[in-house]
Amino acid sequence: MDAFINGFISLGDPQLLLVLLASTLGGVVIGALPGLNATNGAALLLPFTLSMEAIPAIASLVAIYCSATFAGAITAILINTPGTPASATTCLDGYPLAQRGEAGRALGLAVVSSTIGGVLSVICLMIAAPLLARMAYQFTPPEYFALTLFGMSMLASIGEGSPLKNLISGTFGVFLALVGVDMLTSVERFTFGSHDLYDGIGFVPVMIGIFGISELIVQASSLDKRKERVSMKAVQLPTRDDYRQVWKTILRSSGIGVFIGILPAEGATVASMIGYNEAKRWSKTPEQFGKGAIEGIAGSEAANNAATGGAMVPTLALGIPGSATAAVILAGLMVHGIRPGPSMFTEQANFAYTIFWSMMLVNLLFLVVGLTGAKIFARITLIPTQVLWPCVFMVSIVGAYALDQSMFDVWIVLISGIIGFFMRRYGFSVVPLAIGLILGEMLEQRLGQSMVMLDEKWWLMFTRPLALLFFCLTIAALFGPVLWTKYLVRVFK
Repeated sequence: MDAFINGFISLGDPQLLLVLLASTLGGVVIGALPGLNATNGAALLLPFTLSMEAIPAIASLVAIYCSATFAGAITAILINTPGTPASATTCLDGYPLAQRGEAGRALGLAVVSSTIGGVLSVICLMIAAPLLARMAYQFTPPEYFALTLFGMSMLASIGEGSPLKNLISGTFGVFLALVGVDMLTSVERFTFGSHDLYDGIGFVPVMIGIFGISELIVQASSLDKRKERVSMKAVQLPTRDDYRQVWKTILRSSGIGVFIGILPAEGATVASMIGYNEAKRWSKTPEQFGKGAIEGIAGSEAANNAATGGAMVPTLALGIPGSATAAVILAGLMVHGIRPGPSMFTEQANFAYTIFWSMMLVNLLFLVVGLTGAKIFARITLIPTQVLWPCVFMVSIVGAYALDQSMFDVWIVLISGIIGFFMRRYGFSVVPLAIGLILGEMLEQRLGQSMVMLDEKWWLMFTRPLALLFFCLTIAALFGPVLWTKYLVRVFK
């Protein structure tokens, strides 16, 4: 309880409030720009947070996460182009509603639904994360190894590629995590005599490269495309009739978003799709969906913003990222010397609850920003891509060099960007690579600790009930869908 109160009191720090406000505005700008999303924004901001203290640094990243996820609805409604992938389903009803001259009403519904979903998710985060951490506090290295392996298995379902391609991408990330000197044996691996590789390949340059530079190269093919923007006078708050029609949808989608967000490697995009589909399934007028149904907007936006708080539950309590952006935040925690996990809620409880309250404040801030400034932020979409992406490139290079004033990091960014581009081109998602890079180091450390604990008898891990449970879940996650489609479906037919 003391940490809960102290975290709230920490919001009185003027520096923290200024950081949250600036990050919220920046997140709205990033989310409103087609091509950029919360993950890109967090990756670009990450190197600039290294000179900050831990609390404002991580608070700025979560502010980008929450506000950018919401802001994708602005372009989804006004130009039929989702600012973020999580707002793709918002286009289905938001744009038709805007074409009817009700763009202000659509944005008002999106803002309110996003805020309610975000606030409810933070409440769930405050309750679930400490409880989950308390359960995991009894974990030993074998249990942590099995849990991390289970998190790796979830990479099959994340990203846009096929499960096999996602696993290949994640495995490549694990391989990159092996570069450098083994902390347990002091053996050099894949350094090729380069002193720059002794400490391994840094999280931050790779994140900037695969999310920022690769997206820049992808967007370069659409520089001449122009988008038509629907005119809008002002954002309108939902009426009483609107609330009466959508309140059940908002609550249902918020619950869906929190649940999907908690699942390792899932995120706001999956949550928004399920939230939208469930809104349509429970609607009394499903035939109106795709034609400007306000329930479709509410279902999509409540779910994707609720997933932000849900994704932070496994990230903070277990060290397993709940989404791509959560993976970047996890990298930020690690570079600031903070190890997420059960010990965070005992040794650094004030820090954890300050982050929780920061997320709560951000959700309230973008309510104000969205209602008062959506029309202004919509003009951001008019920025020519020929101007936008060179600026993104400059920020990426400066951020990479600022890490250690090293040109080696700049080369890592550029190489990672090129690799990320070709991965996208051939259907490989870059998200599993990022998560694999982070979890790979954890996987190796926990395997080494387990071997020391079990006196090199690795098979004893299968005699531990919790570890065995996670091993079984890993097998089910990898092979369950194949067995279901090939065999079980035939049996039931």
